[in-house]
Amino acid sequence: MEINRFNVIEIIKKSGLEPDKDYGQNYLLETNICEKIVDCLDAQPKEKVLEIGPGIGSLTHFLSLKEVACLDLVDIDERMINFLKIIYNRDNINLILSDIRKYDVSSYDKIIGNLPYNITTETVQYLLEHARNAKKLVLMCQAEAFSRFSDVTGKEYGPLSIFIHLLGTINRKMTVKPGSFYPTPKCSSIVFEINILNTYDFDHIFSIFNFSKSMFSNRRKTIHNNLSSLLDDKEKSLKILNDLNIPINKRPEELSPETFVKMYDHLKMY
Repeated sequence: MEINRFNVIEIIKKSGLEPDKDYGQNYLLETNICEKIVDCLDAQPKEKVLEIGPGIGSLTHFLSLKEVACLDLVDIDERMINFLKIIYNRDNINLILSDIRKYDVSSYDKIIGNLPYNITTETVQYLLEHARNAKKLVLMCQAEAFSRFSDVTGKEYGPLSIFIHLLGTINRKMTVKPGSFYPTPKCSSIVFEINILNTYDFDHIFSIFNFSKSMFSNRRKTIHNNLSSLLDDKEKSLKILNDLNIPINKRPEELSPETFVKMYDHLKMY
């Protein structure tokens, strides 16, 4: 069933599905945008697909048309699950009541979802850590959160962005204006995709991710001071940075993901 600005109020009234602020629910009403978002996923017939937080089914309608091998819809709100069960009574569509941060995402080929603002960063990290079979994630977040995932320098840049860039690529697909939602949020949203490379060494990258957390433990300190704290040895820290031609007065946000790889790999030599 298509969800749009002409039928959303009627659906809400008849079903008692007023958006819940505690769950960060905003229903996307522009069907052309919903279709474009789903098209970004490029879901194929043999794939197992997960939708996070389907709500009343704005994206679900277009996902259901793809006839994938399995489409699982996970929502923390039981009202939404019960509503969608009535509409999508099909063998390949499963409705699951769960917090996505506690749900087993390891078997999915592709994942899509409009992420609640208050758990956006936590959810993206959880997916990257646990959805190891996934080839692509198509997600939507509030505009101000996107730089946490995409930037490779600056104040928003950090370990999670390093993690993403080492696992694959991240691309901004479109901006969705506040007026496209009910209720209307205060800011725009961004749809982005993360494409996971099939050649990565997850254990190696995850170790670098954890190492980078230590290097960003105090963003105001230089990389030399953070590395010295980790090693408890200023001389060793200085030698490592000199070996790699990394200026000791640089701060973590000034170093590329590739530099963190070099630092971590060099550390293993000691």
